Amino acid sequence: MGYFRILAAIPGFFVSSLILMALWGAFADNIGVEKISYAMAMLINITLWLAVAPLAAVGRGKK
Repeated sequence: MGYFRILAAIPGFFVSSLILMALWGAFADNIGVEKISYAMAMLINITLWLAVAPLAAVGRGKK
């Protein structure tokens, strides 16, 4: 069952990277930073996912 959950998360990764890139671009001019590419948004997104996934697993185990 865990294998199918990983497969279901793949489209979510690409969509959340696209949303991150769009939102970053919307705020970049206002806060004075560069806009990022889709590849950089994917890198930021996977970094956040790798940081949050263990926290979510620990939180789920304490029910």
